[in-house]
Amino acid sequence: MSTFFLSISWDPSPEIFTIGGFALRWYSLFFLIGFLIGFQIMKKFFVKEGKPIEWLDSLLIYIMIGTIFGARIGHCLFYDWDYFSDHLLEIILPVRFDPFQFVGYRGLASHGGAIAIIFMMWLFSKKITKLPMLWILDRVVIPTALTGMFIRLGNLMNSEILGKPTDVPWAFDFLRDSKLAGTPVHPVQLYESICYGLIFLFMWWQYWKTGAKDKLGFLFGTFLVLIWSARFILEYFKRSQGGFETFFGSALSTGQLLSIPFIIIGLYFVIRKPKTIA
Repeated sequence: MSTFFLSISWDPSPEIFTIGGFALRWYSLFFLIGFLIGFQIMKKFFVKEGKPIEWLDSLLIYIMIGTIFGARIGHCLFYDWDYFSDHLLEIILPVRFDPFQFVGYRGLASHGGAIAIIFMMWLFSKKITKLPMLWILDRVVIPTALTGMFIRLGNLMNSEILGKPTDVPWAFDFLRDSKLAGTPVHPVQLYESICYGLIFLFMWWQYWKTGAKDKLGFLFGTFLVLIWSARFILEYFKRSQGGFETFFGSALSTGQLLSIPFIIIGLYFVIRKPKTIA
């Protein structure tokens, strides 16, 4: 990595090491770190509020299922349905068969993951805690923001989700992208990562230093407004990722269009008079 002509040449290997046919990728490592730290954060919440620690094992499983499968299905539906509508099996099998080799490919969409996590938290509340769904949502969104920060760092190491060309002095030249190599672009992965980290700190402060955690739905609403507003704004710095944006004349990106409903729902929970937890 070096600075040249007011841009940063970025060419890290997405793999940390390879042993035989196994490769540990930076993306996977950051994903795992996010989940592990998130688990410890939820443990602190449970201990503080006197909730059964045994719930945590089930919670981790519910969240991982929702995140991975929801994000995968979301990508296929929102961003690449033209392809996957004719290759339905590939939605659940993340390999594309080639007569000469298996070619792995990525494809996860945070909007799909968010929808699935909300659904899984409804199941978790109904089957495990017997508490209102908003109780667990108010807490799980805090480590979710931190996990989002780590995931975007993984995207940076993968040289994916690239920004638009720019001449700002902190621009990145992603040498692994054959189409953009030599063209400095916004490091939008870093922008998002920083935003999500700051949102996590703010919500952490809200939980510990204010009475926000006792207002059902307030922290959940705050998360939706802040995360998806940041995503909406930062989409202006990203290259198009495809999807259904062309249906609206490309005035807004697919990511922006998907963020709007989340922001509206979040505002509802923030503005409404919430029920309080005794």
